[in-house]
Parts: sequence; C-alpha cells; structure tokens
Amino acid sequence: MAQAADDSRNLGAFAPALVLLVICLVINYVDRGNLSVAAPLLKTELHLSSAKLGILFAAFFTTYTAMQFVIGWLVDRFDANRILAAGFLLWSLATAATGMVWGFAMLLTMRLILGIGESVALPSCSKILAQHLPEHHRGFASGTLMSALRCGNAVGTLGAGFLMARFGWRPVFIAVGLISLVWLPAWSRWMPRNRLVLSHPGDAGSGSAGPSFAAILRQRSFWGTCAGHFSCNYLFYFMITWLPTYLVLERHLSMTTMTGVAGIYYSVDAVSAIASGWLQDFWIRQGLTPTLVRKSAMAIGFSAAAVAIAGCAVAGPNTYVPWLMAAGVGCGMTGPGLFTFPQTLAGTQAVGRWYGWQNGFANLAGVVGPSLTGFVLQWTGNFRAPFAITAALCIAGGLAWVFIVGRVEQVDWGTARTTSATPVSAEA
Repeated sequence: MAQAADDSRNLGAFAPALVLLVICLVINYVDRGNLSVAAPLLKTELHLSSAKLGILFAAFFTTYTAMQFVIGWLVDRFDANRILAAGFLLWSLATAATGMVWGFAMLLTMRLILGIGESVALPSCSKILAQHLPEHHRGFASGTLMSALRCGNAVGTLGAGFLMARFGWRPVFIAVGLISLVWLPAWSRWMPRNRLVLSHPGDAGSGSAGPSFAAILRQRSFWGTCAGHFSCNYLFYFMITWLPTYLVLERHLSMTTMTGVAGIYYSVDAVSAIASGWLQDFWIRQGLTPTLVRKSAMAIGFSAAAVAIAGCAVAGPNTYVPWLMAAGVGCGMTGPGLFTFPQTLAGTQAVGRWYGWQNGFANLAGVVGPSLTGFVLQWTGNFRAPFAITAALCIAGGLAWVFIVGRVEQVDWGTARTTSATPVSAEA
C-alpha cells in the first residue's frame, strides 16, 4: 500500500511535465511532417522530381541523425530540461522560416537546420523519464510519448493538410512555427525538478560520470536495440514521408480525402502505442518479467506490421485501407520499447548516451529510407517494391529485439568498465 501511494504521488507530481512533453512531441512531429503533407503541392509549384523530393525528406534526417551522437552525451552531462527548451526554440524558428524561403536550395537548408533543433527531443525525453519514473510506469509514459509522435502526424496531416488545401502551404508553416513558441514559458514553469531516487547495484558511484561510450558499444544488447530501432524507424518514417504521396499518386485520392485516410492511420498508430505501453506496465505489475513483456510486445508488433504492409501492397482499391490500419496497430505496438529498453538496460546515468547513439544509428533509416523509396519509385513506377522492402525490415527488426537484445535488466557498469562485456544471454 505504501509503495502504491508513493507511486501515485510520483505520477501525480510528474503529470504536468508529461503533458508538456506530449505537447512538445506533437509539435515536433507536426513540424517534421509538414513537408510530407505539402509534398504534392511543392512538387507542382517548384517542379520537383520524385528524386529531389526524396532528398528533401532525407535532408532533415541527415543532421538529425548526426546530432544524436552528440545530444546523448549532452543530456547525460547537463540539464536535459534546458537542452530540450533550446532545441525547441531552434526548430520552431526553422519551421516558420521554411514558409518564407524560395527554391530547392533554401528549402534544403531549412530542413537541415530543422534536423539540428529536433535532435534534442527524444534523448531528452528518455533521460527525463528514466530520472523520474520507476520501471513499472515507464511503459505507459513511453507509450504516451510515442503516441504523441503519432498524434503529431495525425494533427499535421489532418489539420495542416486541410489548411494547406485552403490557404496554401507557406502560411501554415509560418503560423505553426510561431504559435508553437508559447510552449516555452509553460515548460519553464512546470518542467520536472525533483528526481526520483532509483538505485541499482550496477550503477556507478555518485561522483562518477557513468560508463564510457566504449563500455556501451561493447554490449550486444546495445547493437540489438540499434538494429531493432532502425527497423522500426524505417517503417515509421516511410509512413511519415511517403504515405500522403502514396495515397494521392497510387490510390488516386484527392488532397482532402488523403488527409482523412492518412490522419486515421496516424491516429490508429497513436492509440496502439499508448495502449501497448499501458498493457506492458500492467503485466509487469502482475509479476511478469520486463524481459518477457517487452520482448513479446516487439515480436507481436513487428509481425503484425510485416503482414499488414505486404497485404496493403497487393490489396485492391476497396481493401487496402483495413490492411493500412492493421499496419498502424503493429507500428504503434513497437513504439514504447524504443524508450523502455534503453532506460532499463543503461540506467539513469547512461540512458542519454545509450539512447542518443541508438537513435543515431536507427535514424540512418531516415536518411536511407525516404531517398531510397524515391529512387525505387522513380525506377519501378509503383509502390510495391518500397512496401516489400519495408515488410522485410519489419521481420528483421522483430528478430533483433527478441534474439540479439539480452535480458531487459540494467547492465552492471562497474564490471563493464574494467572488463570486456560478455555477450548478454538472449534468454527470456
């Protein structure tokens, strides 16, 4: 009873910060996804080829991915709350500026700057959750934040899509970038300050800077989370960047109808993420191990996504929507684990570096995937091959989470600093 009361107080105290983190990530994904929604309009107005459109999509991920390897170290060393606020300011201004520029080169520059600003969001959020919540509440919180990413796509696709269809894409970029700045004073007021005391026998001493990058890179589980996260990102970013264009060009939907179908897909993905996180925490509180619960969710989610993506590729005009929604359920199920695995495996002292590097390697999917899809689409003239590539990577991702990642428990960093890490058992 005492533990339940303590948990309730911890969750209650953290609730305002969690709400603001949700809003932050919604804005984050509205801003990064706006270009995808505007892509059919940009393609016509600026006479862009599919290959150039793919380069614009990938440009964001180039700087975003490179910065992950720096941001992880920063959030472990400095205040993650302040780093998050600074990045938020930069990406909001870059979004507003996008609506004011002309030509491919300037659009490319704004996408590169946007990637730098947005790179702070996920490592900072992961660090904040690890510092303030225990294991059996991280699934719900992580699922809520992953749901926010999906909601950002839904809000951006539905809201920004309808507004762009009526007013054009430039005013929407400017308005979204400037209005979102009101988040900053709210974060200054309610950002979390009192950390939860979470000790573990594998933690470094209180005065230690934590494990080195070399110690993290020696962990087999680290490479398993990187491979699994890469596969999840490939699916996720494929849907962020190319789903609107797929619905318009391949399924011949109008801009208005496209925004409705894509928005529903992103909403299904969002509901699946938060429901999966809550269910994972529920079963852990019932006594099942994090290893069994977290890995089972990944296996089921990736399997469902692979089957549904393949079904969508070959489905007819009257049957592709149910397959698309099933892919959203599978994609959403994989979301919470991207946060919960590194939070548990790395512990509070190293989660910024672990997640930052994991997210950095994983976001190579954002560099490769959108541009690869553009070139394959231009080569084949349809979306079947891009869908087949995505389904294959979903299968590979599920295998990585289950068999390469070891037990979902904190690494003993005291041992890891002095000896080469023995490969962690994949036993559940």
